[in-house]
Amino acid sequence: MPPRFDFTIHATDGAARTGEIAMRRGVIRTPAFMPVGTAATVKAMKPADVRASGADIILGNTYHLMLRPTAERVARLGGLHAFMGWGRPILTDSGGYQVMSLSELTKRDENGVEFKSHLDGTRHLMSPERSMEIQRLLGSDIVMAFDELVPTTSAKEVQSAAMARSMRWAKRSREAFLSGGEHADNAAQFGIQQGALDEALRGESASALTEIGFDGYAIGGLAVGEGQAAMFGCLDFAPGQLPADKPRYLMGVGKPDDIVGAVERGVDMFDCVLPTRSGRTGQAFTRTGPINIRNAKFAEDRGPLDPQCGCPVCASWERAYLHHLVRSGEILGAMLMTEHNLYFYQALMADLRGAITGGKLKVFADRFRARYAGAKESDA
Repeated sequence: MPPRFDFTIHATDGAARTGEIAMRRGVIRTPAFMPVGTAATVKAMKPADVRASGADIILGNTYHLMLRPTAERVARLGGLHAFMGWGRPILTDSGGYQVMSLSELTKRDENGVEFKSHLDGTRHLMSPERSMEIQRLLGSDIVMAFDELVPTTSAKEVQSAAMARSMRWAKRSREAFLSGGEHADNAAQFGIQQGALDEALRGESASALTEIGFDGYAIGGLAVGEGQAAMFGCLDFAPGQLPADKPRYLMGVGKPDDIVGAVERGVDMFDCVLPTRSGRTGQAFTRTGPINIRNAKFAEDRGPLDPQCGCPVCASWERAYLHHLVRSGEILGAMLMTEHNLYFYQALMADLRGAITGGKLKVFADRFRARYAGAKESDA
């Protein structure tokens, strides 16, 4: 039988690492990018096509699935993998971010967060125990601990209090996960480091999480408006505070150049809605920067989205046709643009893995940034 969870580092280059996470449902190559399947679907994509792009794992959303169709219904229908037709690993977030960002009214206390559904106004309580129960019902392979998020602009005492509460919730999350019987025997759990941009708070959080003991560790509370420079400043120390023999997951990141910089700083896993959301709105990622296919200059452009891309979209359709589809609001436009973007992200991850293995990450990263930043602002 494949291992429950086994992380192996095959090569390093500076702080960067490349390796594999072996799990029951398959191997995850790292650094890894996880397409976001919020509501049991990577929007505009069939599961087989997501896999064909190179994705080893996808992300599901606890908050959205608990509200619709409900975790209990998914469980009755065989679990999230069978429900959506994805047989490889799935990571589910804890629901904490959406509870804080989407709910009109929340009430926080030590027990958890009481919130009002953004769908129908019904009230719910999300606690560490309930979050673990939902993720167990979904049958996820990597379960995230429940934490409390506050803006990086919050006062130091607010950040400190939220971090401390998150660590208490992490302990409760771990206990609830381990009581999950067969699911706990086959799945893994990650703790989430908090502490905003403060090195001391991040260190305190990392120490608390390590003492509890998790299969992997996420860096939370970034990519929430602090800017790339501030995020990289935090990543200059945060990954190194976490155990070196466990995967490090930067939540909600990000733009291609964000990912490159984070990999250089020792991050192994990423997720972001950007490639799928951008695809649906007409933005394509290319090796010379993002382009807006809606722009009039592409109306008769006979070239592919990215001349150096090997995806099925670039092999079969011209920019002019994609411009027409997107401008016309055709569903196929969203599908093809999303497919290209997911291939672009997975190709970037493969290039990063190869560069680390070959000891040439700095050369690759500098060249990538120079070309990617060369796009005209009017194209983005």
